[in-house]
Amino acid sequence: MPLFRVFGYLRRYPLLAFGQLACAILMSVLMVVFPYVTKEITGRVIPEKDLSALLPLTLIALGGFALTNLFNALRIILNNTFEQKVIYDIRSDLYHRIQRLPLKWFDNRRTGDIMTRVTEDVTAMERVLIDGIEQGITSILQIGVFAIIMFYWDTKLATIALIPIPLLIIGATLYTRTAADRYRKTRRATSEMNSLLHDNIDGVTQIKAFTREKAEHGRFNAASDKLRRAQLHVMRMWAAYSPSMEFCRNLGYVLVLGYGGYGVINGTIENGVFFAFLVSLSLFYEPITKLHGLNQIIQSGRPAAERVFDILDAEEELHLDSGTALPMPVKGHIEFRDVSFTYSADDSGSPTVDNVSFEALPGQTVALVGHTGAGKSTIINLLTRFYEYTGGEILIDGLPVHEVSKADLRNAVGYVTQESFLFNGSVRENLLLSLPDATDDQLWAALKTA
Repeated sequence: MPLFRVFGYLRRYPLLAFGQLACAILMSVLMVVFPYVTKEITGRVIPEKDLSALLPLTLIALGGFALTNLFNALRIILNNTFEQKVIYDIRSDLYHRIQRLPLKWFDNRRTGDIMTRVTEDVTAMERVLIDGIEQGITSILQIGVFAIIMFYWDTKLATIALIPIPLLIIGATLYTRTAADRYRKTRRATSEMNSLLHDNIDGVTQIKAFTREKAEHGRFNAASDKLRRAQLHVMRMWAAYSPSMEFCRNLGYVLVLGYGGYGVINGTIENGVFFAFLVSLSLFYEPITKLHGLNQIIQSGRPAAERVFDILDAEEELHLDSGTALPMPVKGHIEFRDVSFTYSADDSGSPTVDNVSFEALPGQTVALVGHTGAGKSTIINLLTRFYEYTGGEILIDGLPVHEVSKADLRNAVGYVTQESFLFNGSVRENLLLSLPDATDDQLWAALKTA
């Protein structure tokens, strides 16, 4: 399951994990203080009118709350530090992998979809880390501690309190079986809407030039409506699931109240035990409610994790850093020998380049002329190994390019695209992309050449 792989990142920070677990354990133990004080005051101090014991017990209860909240504050700090480090690692790994993927991987993927995965899908995984660790560990510990306490005080009453548990488990199982598919539809709809928005912002000039504003508004509304319907479906199911689970939990309160009240009247259950049990029952069921909310977050995070790891598992561009280094200085003798290439994934489609041969000598200017789609840009993409040719051979200074390190090859090639792309920033920052240590004289020379 992809979501479990997220927790593999947690092993990088064992001290933070241990500190958070220690705080959670201490919190769960300290929560027992108030029910214990309640039991003592209602079962002994009040019937015996022992005023001397009232103040110390009250201060103990106050101290228990103070320490509980102190460890809770520390746990939140550790948890958020832990979570942000892990999310940073995931985003860094994701961006690193995106940069090392071959261009063919990007051909059939929309920029908006990739951006959604890096931003929104990682954020959905982030919620699993925050709430999964914070609520999951503390809730399970709290349930265990108070289950032990309740059975210690009264086995029959504790058994009555557990009657709703099978119903809660069945409800959670039924909800979980179908939840992943609902959240996948939501993630896909979000990605489609973001992709359309990104494309339309990039192409706003064309939209205005062809007076497509109304039509594109309709397309955007359709994508937005698809997301609206997907999210409403999720919320309707949650609206049925959450109150049902709340009713089952309240059933436990009613059963304990009825059975416990009957026991107090008959004298089989002490007043102090009964009142302490009611307080403990609230602290026992509270984390169960949190776990149901956590289940929804996990189901939302599952498809998000699938989409993120779909990129992390994608095969990197081959030989990006490995291969023969080009002899320096590069003379620039380029030769194509019967080169063929097709853009189809299985190399079975019509070739874009078919048995092309030519030679460009050092210092020579060669122009490739042809109609749109003839393969002029493809020739350059094959020379720089953005795509790998499927037949023939390409040589630089007599060395086959498929033997040359891609990084070394691209460092030796000056590449000017048909449509200039500028990153957000100053002209200087864009010029420094290819040569970060360039002097002002070199920058001005490049500008004059352009």
